[in-house]
Amino acid sequence: MRATGRLLIGVAGAALSTGLHAQSTAAPAAEAASAAAPEDGEIIITARRVNEALIDVPASITAFSAATIEAKNIQKAEDFVKLTPGVTIVTGTDEAGSTQINIRGINGARDAESSVALVVDGILKTNTAQLNQKQGTLRQIEILKGPQGALYGRNAAAGAIVIQTVKPGDTFEGEGRASFGNVGTYSANAYVAGPLSDTVGFVVSGDYATTNGFYRNSFLNNRKVVDDQTSWSIDGRLVAKLGEATTLDAKARYGELDGASINFNAAFLLPNFGGAFYEDVNEHPFNSYSNIRPTNDQKTFEASLKLDHDFDFATLTVWGLYSDIKNDFVADGTSGDFARYISAAQPAGNAAVNACFASTAALTGFPVNAPGFIGQIPVPFIFAPANGSTFGPYSPTTCDGTQYQKRDQRDFSTEIRLASNGDGPLNWQVGAYYLHIDRHVGVSLGADTGNGVIKQLYNGPTTTNPTSQLFDDKFKTDVYAGFGSIDYKPTSRFDLSVALRYDIERRRADNQVPVAIDPFTGSFINPGIVGGVAIPDQKKTFKQFEPKISVRYEIFDRNNVYANYGVGFKSGGFNNQGASAIVNTNFNDGVTPGTIDADVTINDIYRKEKSDAFEAGIKGRVGPVNYSLAGYYTRIKDMQFFEFFVGSFGLLRVVSNIDRVDIKGVEANVDATILKGWSVYAAANYTDSEIKKNRSRPDTIGNESPYTSKYTINAGSQLDLPVTDSLSFLARADWRLTGPTWFHTVQNQTEPTLFSALLPISALGLPAFVGDGKFDRARRDSFSVVDLRAGIQGKSWKIVAFADNVFDKKYLAEVIPAIEFGGAFISPGARRRYGVEIGYKF
Repeated sequence: MRATGRLLIGVAGAALSTGLHAQSTAAPAAEAASAAAPEDGEIIITARRVNEALIDVPASITAFSAATIEAKNIQKAEDFVKLTPGVTIVTGTDEAGSTQINIRGINGARDAESSVALVVDGILKTNTAQLNQKQGTLRQIEILKGPQGALYGRNAAAGAIVIQTVKPGDTFEGEGRASFGNVGTYSANAYVAGPLSDTVGFVVSGDYATTNGFYRNSFLNNRKVVDDQTSWSIDGRLVAKLGEATTLDAKARYGELDGASINFNAAFLLPNFGGAFYEDVNEHPFNSYSNIRPTNDQKTFEASLKLDHDFDFATLTVWGLYSDIKNDFVADGTSGDFARYISAAQPAGNAAVNACFASTAALTGFPVNAPGFIGQIPVPFIFAPANGSTFGPYSPTTCDGTQYQKRDQRDFSTEIRLASNGDGPLNWQVGAYYLHIDRHVGVSLGADTGNGVIKQLYNGPTTTNPTSQLFDDKFKTDVYAGFGSIDYKPTSRFDLSVALRYDIERRRADNQVPVAIDPFTGSFINPGIVGGVAIPDQKKTFKQFEPKISVRYEIFDRNNVYANYGVGFKSGGFNNQGASAIVNTNFNDGVTPGTIDADVTINDIYRKEKSDAFEAGIKGRVGPVNYSLAGYYTRIKDMQFFEFFVGSFGLLRVVSNIDRVDIKGVEANVDATILKGWSVYAAANYTDSEIKKNRSRPDTIGNESPYTSKYTINAGSQLDLPVTDSLSFLARADWRLTGPTWFHTVQNQTEPTLFSALLPISALGLPAFVGDGKFDRARRDSFSVVDLRAGIQGKSWKIVAFADNVFDKKYLAEVIPAIEFGGAFISPGARRRYGVEIGYKF
């Protein structure tokens, strides 16, 4: 913190010293963009860090003006992603800090870096937990599709989200909103902005939201502990003119969130057992009955300083950002069916074993989802057919243990950029970037003695929540980058842009797992510990050139053809150390009785991801109609992909690599103002993807890219019609159709599972193939959602009724197949939410 403070103060000092010598005035390009459409209907955007009309930028971009943001009440990423063709999001299914945005087939793998850059008021944010957080009072949103690494660097392989928030003006203004909805959903947000003097202005904004959620826990007296959540945050901004040519922009934000976590059920995919053991995930009835209250706590603090100074010939921009996000969650475990805590080798009187047997006996017959059932003893039914049990994960018994996960990240980043101000045919920019990340990631599996969860990563064997398995790593990352671009525009009809960036990313993993014994298995608490020696630290450097070339030609007035090519880059990194050993021991043996050879490869170090993307299209405006049509092709090398493993060892989250994925598609957008105050829009995207090579799972070649919807279609209309001189009628309808989606590389394949290994040695004595899993029913079906809003608005107030998912469509938010487990973990999408919103502004 002291070093960070000195760096931020240094930026402020540079601003003050530069401001004393300022001689001229010029608004920075990234701050001067209009938040609303000009009279001719065009939106001015800052995608390439200069002000440009949307139709003149040689790329596919979806932009939301201040008017659209207000009409739709857009607050965070999940609100505007569902309005954007070719873009999908998975967020908050396990924890609030987990968000994966997929743009045209490139996904941000859970536990890896994002594939989408987030830029707020000209500052690049670097923590994936920030992707779906509120960012203050929004004024404009731009979603850039395709690699943006040449401008925004690492983790922009799929695209970038560029956001502008409210900036203080010459007069005081403010607004407040509150909404009241079903399932105990309430929210409020407000801001006030204005001048403190002739040269200093401020913005203060805050928000609060709470919901009871749609689901209840039947074991915990139908308590609202499944998908409940409460969050609040406060943002401050101070903008000062330190002379005629210098502006200092200081921002700070603090927020907290608490609620539920791990909103998942399990579905089996074992066709030879049939019935409920071979379930279509789309037909699953969701029920929650874990004995552990799942919780999620997140705290966020951010502070930044940004300096802009005009030297007549060029503008200097310097910024520094400090971010500290702490996130942890508690939930029930997944080990019940695999007898980790009930082995015959347990010492007599073990509290966890006694609690497990007692809870099972007391809950015999408790209704759990088929094919689960609770028998007299916790021994899996395949070993005790007469009175054994089938739990599935997250059971009401204590036999599945507990899990505590911690994901904390602090980072500091800074950038210096010099960009030309000339009006001639040639413009340029050059700069440098630095980022330092301290990340602490831990996953602790503990025994459930009926006394709750101790929220720390290691608990000794004599505690009430003894640790049985532990992953605990501190990751340090240093990123160095240099970048530059040249834009050549010899005429108003033609321009050519060339940009280049070089990233160097140095990573280190320091293992924190103590050399300790699991009191239940007698082995070390992490299989990476061999011979009683601590897991060694690791380090590796990843590098990449990221060029981008774009060309545009105006074929006739306000109608352009364009093409671009770019390279995307996402650094490699480290899984929790010991992950490879767990996979090899449990799934790649195939010789020891009770084991299988799944032929799956997981490494403690996963490789960097690189993509080459090509796009060509046409876009423009004819009369009141804006349109765009684009085709694209992307070749991805070593695509990073999240895998989830479950077994007698507990659970394991890892990142693997898919050697090559090819993606091609087409996208079209059209919007028009039919009459003054009445606009309509429609958009569609079709993406065809194919896995060309995959050493991690060789039999998945030919399958589709995971987390990629086959198509998305959007359509809607907005009305703002005057009723009287001081009163208007507001209405908006939005429809989104999301196509079928696979969430894993394994799709129609049949694969061996743990049941394939256990059945031959079980009391059932069945051949191994009976336990094989088939995953053709793990695909999410297509689904459509309709959102409606209608109300009245005066000069300074409004009242609006809203209904999201008005037809209460049931759909899945995420499906996480655990292949060797023989099933999938599935999370439900949001149901119908309706209510009333009131607002006042001045």
